[in-house]
Amino acid sequence: MKKLLVVVDFQNDFVKGSLGFDGADKLDSIIVQKIRDYDGFDIVCTLDTHYENYLETNEGRNLPIEHCIKGCEGWEIYGKTGELLKEAKKFEKTTFGSLELADYVKENKYDEIEFVGLVTNICIISNAVIAKAASPESKIIIDADAVGSYDEEMAKKAIDIMKNLHMTILNEG
Repeated sequence: MKKLLVVVDFQNDFVKGSLGFDGADKLDSIIVQKIRDYDGFDIVCTLDTHYENYLETNEGRNLPIEHCIKGCEGWEIYGKTGELLKEAKKFEKTTFGSLELADYVKENKYDEIEFVGLVTNICIISNAVIAKAASPESKIIIDADAVGSYDEEMAKKAIDIMKNLHMTILNEG
């Protein structure tokens, strides 16, 4: 079986920085265990990546909080997860979803693709939908215990939407 783990935007700014929220740091040990569970399989990550002109971008006008500026501490991957992903393939993205990740998924034809990280109702759902479009026969997995959001109600809605899109939800509820 060909499997892929995608660690989405588990970056300092989303955990403890400008867009951090209570409980995000607790995902570190869960994601570390996922990485260990995927030993022998492919593991990649996405990095929310912005530049000094962030506030002039569409996202910056809608969310005027500078975050994940490339090269800054907030852009780096958080905690032990960051240590384990030093050598992992990284997809830098300036928006919620990564078309490069989609191309990678399409090219590699995975049986299963699991998503962990942040934020459930924004970048997790965006990249999961893109992966589903790129590889419609792959089993897309979201472990509800390994994703998080600053807005629990929106996160639950996103989980419901992903389930409705025929994605497998682990540890729901």
